[in-house]
Amino acid sequence: MLSREAQIEPQDSLVVLRDVDSVLALAKTLDSDLYVIGGEQVYRSFLPVIDRWIVTRVPLVVEAADAFVPQNYLDGFHEVGSKELEPNLVAHYYERAPTG
Repeated sequence: MLSREAQIEPQDSLVVLRDVDSVLALAKTLDSDLYVIGGEQVYRSFLPVIDRWIVTRVPLVVEAADAFVPQNYLDGFHEVGSKELEPNLVAHYYERAPTG
């Protein structure tokens, strides 16, 4: 978990890291995927290194919402599939487009 909150302490099944570089260093040692779950600043911080997005557009309006995924977050990505989770709820899968 990436958090600047000092009150969150590591636990048996929880590693708490305080900065993006620490998360990326740990990710190099993992044999599994690393998932980034926002807020807005977290998405912005990881945007340059994200290879794939799983995007579920929830049909819900949240009054007074004040943090959003960056508007251009899918620039350079293309959709590679989707899966209906339930009526009116679809997960879309995107991968970074090859460069050069």
